[in-house]
Amino acid sequence: MAMQEVRSRYSGSVLGIVWSFFNPLLQLAVYTFVFGYIFQARWGVETGDGGFAAKLEFAVILFSGLILHSFFAECIGRAPILMQSNANLVKRVVFPLEVLPWVAIAAALFHLAIGFVVLAIGILIVFGGIPWTAIFVVLPVLSLMLIAVGATWFLASIGVFFRDIGQAIGPVIMILLFVSPILFPTDRLPETFRFILLLNPLTIPVEQVRAVLLWGVMPDWLLLAKHFAVGLVVAWIGYYWFARTHKAFADVI
Repeated sequence: MAMQEVRSRYSGSVLGIVWSFFNPLLQLAVYTFVFGYIFQARWGVETGDGGFAAKLEFAVILFSGLILHSFFAECIGRAPILMQSNANLVKRVVFPLEVLPWVAIAAALFHLAIGFVVLAIGILIVFGGIPWTAIFVVLPVLSLMLIAVGATWFLASIGVFFRDIGQAIGPVIMILLFVSPILFPTDRLPETFRFILLLNPLTIPVEQVRAVLLWGVMPDWLLLAKHFAVGLVVAWIGYYWFARTHKAFADVI
């Protein structure tokens, strides 16, 4: 079902699934141009003479955060219309509806995997190699996935009863991007306001992915444990809410 979801998204297009590679690259090009060239943004760990090499480095660092944001955005952006889009399955008495959010998550994970392939190529070109600590990259991804699936279950249910929730997701996705260490390092923000970043579910996964993939350092086990705990709670709440409400979906849809 997940691959069918991916194929249907690109059905009718000339390039088809190749857009899975082009979309993140186009997004990266736009953000790199705006922040790297127009705003002259720097990360503080530059290579070369601070010119083109520094911009390449900035692009790779930026991309490592953008792919996680795109994954989460795809999950919660699709969630509010998930049941309506599968109305034929919702009205089947025997179909396990709790599977549908996992289909959306799996499709988003497919695009995330492609993003990591592109990122790995960028790291090899710009940094000259991938550190051995990259084996831990799955941990922050899993912790973010827990929050994503919980949010998807919850929003998929809420979206059935309150159709306006889908319109509110766009601004939320934008806020998650700009109020996170994706476009700037955490230390650029005054310490008084850094707690705001911690409210963003993307903050810890983004920083830990960069730690193990780019900087070659071990993940912060305490931070990851806390994020996993939050993820488990969010996933449980989302599933509990979905399980309590899904019997009414067919009547509303």
